[in-house]
Amino acid sequence: MDKKYVLFDFDGTVSDSSEGIINSVIYALSKYGIKEENKEALYRFIGPPLYDSFREFYRFSNVQALEAVEFYRERYHTLGMYESRIYDGIRELVCKLRLMGAIVGIATSKPEETVKKMMDFHKITDCFDFIAGSTYDISRRTKSDVIGYAIKRFGIDTSRAIMVGDTRFDIEGAKEFSMTSIGVTFGFGSEAELKAAGADFIAHSASEAEKILLDICSSDN
Repeated sequence: MDKKYVLFDFDGTVSDSSEGIINSVIYALSKYGIKEENKEALYRFIGPPLYDSFREFYRFSNVQALEAVEFYRERYHTLGMYESRIYDGIRELVCKLRLMGAIVGIATSKPEETVKKMMDFHKITDCFDFIAGSTYDISRRTKSDVIGYAIKRFGIDTSRAIMVGDTRFDIEGAKEFSMTSIGVTFGFGSEAELKAAGADFIAHSASEAEKILLDICSSDN
């Protein structure tokens, strides 16, 4: 099997974390007297770094954005992280990949410590070989930062690696390191967004992602 490493994004790819994220963003915004009437607009917070999202979507200053992230975490670390579920079929997919000899990991812009706690809560930590996430001090915050860290930390050969994610950030990060990319539409990004970013493959369900991954892996034997 030539394509040996499979990296999964977390929010929107492994876990439907939307409820906890949205509720925690609402909590953070309330600290500034902001009440977002259109709750669907807050889905754009899922995927990119929170710090960047507060600055871009609400024009927060650097200081305000850092403060807003702390308010977000105030709720998320006590309630939000548990308002989530693992997508159907993901556990089985990861198990099949590992049985085929693939090294399977998480590459997410969510803080690494938070992801580990969520994976422990959902009892899926042992399903993966490694976890790579962002840092609380935002020194490692973008998807590209995280993928680059994973490559160095775990000795990943990018010519033998696949990135699976639900937003353009996952696809763009994969392309930056010349990795094969699979965009999934059951998360929070659209098919149009994933195609525009240059995804090599599109999957509309975990079963479709499984077929694509198994086809890629088996064709390299």
